[in-house]
Amino acid sequence: MEKITNSVCNVVIDKSYRNFNEALSIFHNKINYNINDIYDEILIISDQNVYNNVVDELVESIKAKFIYEYIVMPGENSKCLDVYEQIMNYCVKINLSRKSVIIAVGGGVVGDLAGYIASTYMRGIDVIQVPTSLLAQVDSSIGGKTGINLGKVKNIIGSFYQPKLTYINVDALKSLPQNEFISGMAEVIKYSIIYDYEFLDYLIENSEAILNRDNECLYYIVKKCASIKVEVVEKDEKEGGLRKILNFGHTFGHGVEKLCNISHGDAVNIGMNMAFKLALDEKLILNDYYEKFIKVSNLFNLPLNFKSDTNDYYEDFDNDSFKECSLDKDEDILINEILNIMKSDKKNSFGKINLVLPVKLGEVKIIDNIEEEKILHIIRKCKNA
Repeated sequence: MEKITNSVCNVVIDKSYRNFNEALSIFHNKINYNINDIYDEILIISDQNVYNNVVDELVESIKAKFIYEYIVMPGENSKCLDVYEQIMNYCVKINLSRKSVIIAVGGGVVGDLAGYIASTYMRGIDVIQVPTSLLAQVDSSIGGKTGINLGKVKNIIGSFYQPKLTYINVDALKSLPQNEFISGMAEVIKYSIIYDYEFLDYLIENSEAILNRDNECLYYIVKKCASIKVEVVEKDEKEGGLRKILNFGHTFGHGVEKLCNISHGDAVNIGMNMAFKLALDEKLILNDYYEKFIKVSNLFNLPLNFKSDTNDYYEDFDNDSFKECSLDKDEDILINEILNIMKSDKKNSFGKINLVLPVKLGEVKIIDNIEEEKILHIIRKCKNA
């Protein structure tokens, strides 16, 4: 068990769940306490896939007396007002109190949903994040962002609400489906671009071991990314400035994610590719840097482009460059829909789209003066490329 803590975040990285109660007692400043000494009831929120693989092991480790479970359907559609209301009604039904805790066990969807429920039930009760996907372990479970979607707009309803503890069991990644693991690697690559260029070299040099889920490599990349996230969040908890760099690839990617119906990680990698292309056009970076991004994306079989002439997302991967997402929509309508979704991004202000673009090796900058036509040009370049 290893702690990564500061004035805002409490994160534990472990290789099992057996130290869960010990970690919880530490962050409650109590010695030899277990969860029953701290909370009167526990509600675990998870999805069906994770429930089948993980929840029993966790429940056995925490040894709670009064524990309830609410299982949602896997996928982004569960982050909606209807599911939020259903779980709120269930919280009332089982009489959760302000001395109760919600434990989110799953990936980013479950973490965002459960965190928002905890932040609003009785004006806020404790939440513990137990991330099981790579994406959640390195990013979404840390830092207190919670939220649900409203139509096509991601996380437009939400709050900043720090979990009492984020407990990361790296060993849980061993049972993750390969496509989910690869998708999560986009967020891992993101940290190397925004904060630690040497980490990019590590990912390239150790790509085979990482894909084989070598224990040492998994622990290293999770710890590296979590440490960066914790450091950034401490400096800017409410995303007033620095924390916006964590959205590298997301502003472009959210539109593609929604319209192509692809995974968050795949969409983020496509979004990072768009950001790199725009940075090249604006002469912010050299082409060698972009080529290195392409190299690491290909090593981890991550998409760089999307297309609209077929509905089979994974069918058109070729050796030249890219696995491509697919969407059967008129080209101009699609491109403008992506731009409209970008305009609704929460990081925008004064009617300007805030874009995170690479400017140096391992460094990005928030830029808000890019003309819409240039953005549309980049989207076109990344479609049917």
